[in-house]
Parts: sequence; C-alpha cells; structure tokens
Amino acid sequence: MTAHPSPTTTLPTGGSAAHPSINRLRPRRSCLAVPGSNPRFLEKAQGLPADQVFLDLEDACAPLAKPEARHTIVKFLNEGDWTGKTRVVRVNDWTTEWTYRDVVTVVEGAGPNLDCIMLPKVQDAQQIVALDLLLTQIEKTMGFEVGRIGIEAQIENAQGLNNVNEIAQASPRVETIIFGPADFMASINMKSLVVGEQPPGYPADAYHYILMKILMAARANNLQAIDGPYLQIRNIDGYREVAQRAAALGFDGKWVLHPGQVEASNEIFSPSQEDYDHAELILDAYDYYTSEAGGKKGSAMLGDEMIDEASRKMALVIAGKGRAAGMRRTSKFETPEA
Repeated sequence: MTAHPSPTTTLPTGGSAAHPSINRLRPRRSCLAVPGSNPRFLEKAQGLPADQVFLDLEDACAPLAKPEARHTIVKFLNEGDWTGKTRVVRVNDWTTEWTYRDVVTVVEGAGPNLDCIMLPKVQDAQQIVALDLLLTQIEKTMGFEVGRIGIEAQIENAQGLNNVNEIAQASPRVETIIFGPADFMASINMKSLVVGEQPPGYPADAYHYILMKILMAARANNLQAIDGPYLQIRNIDGYREVAQRAAALGFDGKWVLHPGQVEASNEIFSPSQEDYDHAELILDAYDYYTSEAGGKKGSAMLGDEMIDEASRKMALVIAGKGRAAGMRRTSKFETPEA
C-alpha cells in the first residue's frame, strides 16, 4: 500500500486515542460484499482471494432477518478461517433503529476477530464520532484493546460528499472513504438506472468530481479511497471499465459483489509487473546514488531516465502496492562499475 504514516487526527473529547502502530492502510484491492444472513455465502467467501470481506447487515439483509444475521456474523467471525483478509461488518446507518444493536452485538461477540466497522450513508462528522464513542465504550467494557477496530465511512449522498473532509478527520479510527454510487445517484436524481454507468446525454465523466473529492479527502488525511459496486455482476468487461477509471485516478480498490469480479479487481488495482519492477529499481538506484558510495547525488540517471526525490516518492506508491499484492521482482539493480 502507499507509504503514508498512520492517521493522527485528534478526536473530540471522549473518543478513542490514536494508535500509530495499527496498520490503517491494509490491502483493499477487492472488497467482497457478503450478506450476513446467508451462511452458504459466508462459508464460500472464506475461500475467495479477496483482500477484504465485509459481512453485510444493511442492504443485503431484509429487516426481519437483521437480528438473527448479527448472531450469524458473530459465529462466522469467531469460527471461520479469514486468513489474509481484512474482516469488516457493515452495520445499518444511524437514521435506523438497528445501528446501536448491530454494533453492540457484533463487537461484543466477535471484537477480537473484527478489523473494521463500515458505516453507510455517513452525512457528517458527528456520525463518525458517535460510532467511535460507542466502540470505545464496548472495548473498555469487554477488556478489548481500545482503538484497534477501524471505521470505514461510506459516502452516499450530496450532504455526505459536501462534508467528506470533516468526515475523514472525525476519528483516528477512520481507515477508508467509500463511494456508494447507487444511493448517491438516487440522491442527486441522476438520469440512469445502471449503477456506475454514465448517464445518457452527458458527454463527460459524470463521476469525476465525486471520485476526485473523495480521493482528495482520503489522501489529505492518509486514508484509503474505495470505489463502490458495479451491479451487473456478469458483465466483467463493464466492471473492468468502471474499475479502471477509479484505479487511474488513484483509488486503492473497489467493491466486488460476485466471485467473478474478484480476479479483475485484484489485477486492476495492482501495478503491472513492468511498473512494479521499474519502481523497485528506482528505489534501489536512488538509495545508491544518494549514498556516500554513489556520490551523494540529488539526482542521477537510471538508463535514459533522470531520477530524483520526486521519482522516489512516486516509486514508493507503486512499489508499496506491488508488495501488498505479493508481487515478486524480476529484475535487480546493478551497481555501476567504477
């Protein structure tokens, strides 16, 4: 992942303390949505190569199924094998009657086996503060490490987008800002029924401003930016097109709703082998040329390319993504002969 320090934003009095040692920048190339009420899907998800799995208590659960789904999720978090995956539960939003019980039941029941809570339809910073305070109370009551569980904030309407920077700063628990396209499109009356697709009659990218505003808020606060779902789950070409748009801007990953989308997302949000190798070469070459042995140079040539501190920063991003994806180098920097 990108080589940024952990967030150190100060929460209003009563919230959790920052935990610089906690890795808030986990791999999230593919974020798999799994209905919390479906044991068969919860079982299958454990074997899929998604970076993150979120067990859903919101839209994927019918109202009458939510109470039992909480306990099903606790069981699968505690007894399942989620090795190598970030474990997240999406609770219901604060405007519903389910939110507090979602959080209490899941965190008290499976807190040590949970990495993050995803909060949907976030509209202002106080909704993040409220979740942080509730998590802190549960952690203290249960004897869990305070502040370890992260928060993922999902932006799904105009008010949330207008407040996204304050939302990103609301708690040191915040790890990601997520674009929720379906509810967002409905909230602004966008003329399209295909989630994530361009509305008819608009000649440019209708999502560019939205995605860039989310991305800027995330990067300004050392957070990750995640694109939301593409609902035509059998249209892998369509998924690739939408995912490549977000990846080109700099997003860290995208939701996947079907096993067939996982491979595409992992590929698109990973650097190519050529780019990864080149980034590692830049880092090795820069380390050498700025050292005593390399002549203490601020800039130098790597083949036909001049590299300097700016090159190093760009290379760190690509190399970090490649390492997080488990990529292996196929080239090696050779020290120039004297």
